[in-house]
Amino acid sequence: MAFLDSGVEPIRRHRGADPVCTLDADIDIEPARHHFDAAFVREAIRELKPVYAKVERVIPSFEWAAHAPYIKAIRDLKREKNAVVLAHNYMTPEIFHGVGDILGDSLQLAKEAAKTDADIIVQCGVHFMAETSKLMCPEKKILIPDPKAGCSLASSITAEDVRALRAAYPGVPVVTYVNTSAAVKAECDICCTSANAVKVVESLGAPRVLLIPDQYLARYVATQTKVEIISWKGACEVHERFTGAELRGYREAEPNVKIIAHPECPPDVIAEADYTGSTAGMIKWVTDHQPKRVVLVTECSMADNVAYAAPKTEFTRPCNLCPHMKRISLPKILDSLLYEKVEVTVDPAVADRARLAVERMVKLPL
Repeated sequence: MAFLDSGVEPIRRHRGADPVCTLDADIDIEPARHHFDAAFVREAIRELKPVYAKVERVIPSFEWAAHAPYIKAIRDLKREKNAVVLAHNYMTPEIFHGVGDILGDSLQLAKEAAKTDADIIVQCGVHFMAETSKLMCPEKKILIPDPKAGCSLASSITAEDVRALRAAYPGVPVVTYVNTSAAVKAECDICCTSANAVKVVESLGAPRVLLIPDQYLARYVATQTKVEIISWKGACEVHERFTGAELRGYREAEPNVKIIAHPECPPDVIAEADYTGSTAGMIKWVTDHQPKRVVLVTECSMADNVAYAAPKTEFTRPCNLCPHMKRISLPKILDSLLYEKVEVTVDPAVADRARLAVERMVKLPL
C-alpha cells in the first residue's frame, strides 16, 4: 500500500467569498402549517396501502397516519407540475418509499434524472447532490427542500484548497469524490464514486494520484491499487464515528452476524467487515445473500429502506444519523413543490468545468 497525507493545510476564507450557486446557508426553511381534513386523511391512508406494506416493518401505523396525507399531497402535486423526486438512500423511509421516484446514491440519482422528461426535480438529499443534478440537467429546475442540508465531507475542501494541492504536487492528477461542491469539481481532472474509485484512479495511468477529500476512502483505495494515493484530511461525520471496537462488540454478542461497511469508514472498521462497498454495493450484497442478521455500517436510514427488499434479514442498526440528510422532511418537500423553492443554480463558467470532470468519469468503460 502506498499512501501519503498531502500535508497541505486547508485555506479558510470568509463565507461567501467565492459563491457559485444559490445554496444560501442563511436561508431559514420553516415549513408552512398544512391542515388536511379528515376525508383527505382517510383517502390518503386507503390509497397508500401498497406503499405502507413496504415500510410497515419500520414505521408504526400511528406514525403512518401522520405521514400519509403529506405523501398523497406531494404525489398529487408532482403529477400537476410534472415533477420528480430524487430520494437518496439515506432518506427516511416515508420519503424514500413514499414520494421518491428515482432512488439511489448521489451520482445514480443525477444520471437517472438526466433521462427524465420532468420539468422540475426535487432533490431529497444534501446540497452537493443538488449541484450535481444541476450539472447533469442544466435545463431543468432543480429544487432542494432545505438549503441548509450540507455535508461535512463536501465542506472539508474548497476550490482554493485544490489549487494549493496542485501547486504542492505539480503534474499529479486530481481525482475528486463526487461528494464535493461544483466549485471543487471544476478544479479537478475527474470524479469518482466509492464504487469506482479504484478503477478511476488506475484509468489515469499515473504513478501517483491525489484522491480527495475523504481520507478514509483514500486509505481504502490505497489497499486496492499499486498507484500511490495522496489524500486530504476530509471525513464524513457519520462514518468516521464508527469504531472497530464497536463492531467487535456486535460480533461477540452474535458470532454469526455479517458486518457490511462503507469505505468512508476508518481502517479499523474496514478490518472488521465481511464486505466493504458503496451504498449500492452494500444493498446488492444484502439482497443477494439475504443473511439472517446484518450490521450495516453506514447511515441508519439505509437499513430501514433495504428492509423491504430483504424480508428474511434482521438488521442491527448502529444508528449514526446524518443530521444534514435529516433536515429533509415531508412538510419541506411539499412546500418546495408548492412554492418551487429553493432553486439551485450554478455559475455557468464553474458548471461547464465541473460537468467535464463528471462526464470524464461517466464515459470511462468501467
